[in-house]
Amino acid sequence: MSSKLVDSVQLNLPSPVQQLSSRLLEEKQIKLFVKRDDLIHPHLSGNKWRKLKYNLLEARKKNKNTLLTFGGAYSNHIHATAAAGKLFGFNTIGIIRGELHEPLNPTLSFAKEQGMHIEYMDRQTYRTKNNPELLNILKEKFGDFYSIPEGGSNQLALPGVAEVIAELNGQLVTKYDYVCTACGSGGTLAGLISAAAQQKMLGFAVLKGADFLNEDVKNLLPPESNNNWQIMLDYHFGGYAKKSQELMLFCQEFEDVFEIPVEPIYTGKMFYGLCDLVKKDYFPKGSTIAAIHTGGLQGKYTSGV
Repeated sequence: MSSKLVDSVQLNLPSPVQQLSSRLLEEKQIKLFVKRDDLIHPHLSGNKWRKLKYNLLEARKKNKNTLLTFGGAYSNHIHATAAAGKLFGFNTIGIIRGELHEPLNPTLSFAKEQGMHIEYMDRQTYRTKNNPELLNILKEKFGDFYSIPEGGSNQLALPGVAEVIAELNGQLVTKYDYVCTACGSGGTLAGLISAAAQQKMLGFAVLKGADFLNEDVKNLLPPESNNNWQIMLDYHFGGYAKKSQELMLFCQEFEDVFEIPVEPIYTGKMFYGLCDLVKKDYFPKGSTIAAIHTGGLQGKYTSGV
């Protein structure tokens, strides 16, 4: 069942690894590799595929034909769930935080084109999205469905993300000391932690005041999990989807120099923070870093990069 579902769509797995070279990295004696999960699929890529994979298998196992999930108007997860529904034959429902704004932005336009039914929910009600009573109300309205949480971060997300580490172990001929990822809801970081052995995991929070993510990540992990991880809280640039001219210029320069597209909502902030930590000698000389490109490139088209 597993291989049949996954093999029904052409996915670029394992995703390639690209080594970066720059004067800064040479000066600090740092090796930096980028795991190009953005290249897994044009519409279903990055950590969103990783987190959805085993949820899709579970939905199929339970004979659920409809996926229902939650997200903001610019959500990478909404974008990916809509694409997954079209690719794997599920109906999809997206519960969107806030009110309808027309014309639809590129994320919601794409979701609608993929066949997703979009339902708007006021922010006060949306805060109760994890309440079983709300799910019962939604089932009365939409019928039976398989529910996936906001961001796709649940227990079934972890084994999909853990496959990144297995792939890296087979792709990198030298040992690596750090793994870096953007951190929104904590599921990707938790999945990486669950599979890591010696490496230190660094999550770069894209939300302002995201200290709560430390608890969220712990809640996703078993008690005996590796505690060799840290969430960097200083590279949010004002909060989710907030940006500055400095960040925008960094994203453009990063793409020009390394020919790797990034956006300012997730990956741009992570790479900015990573480069800043290299400059500040956070990483000891001789360190090898693997940075996960978590996709989300539709953010380029909603942010002017």
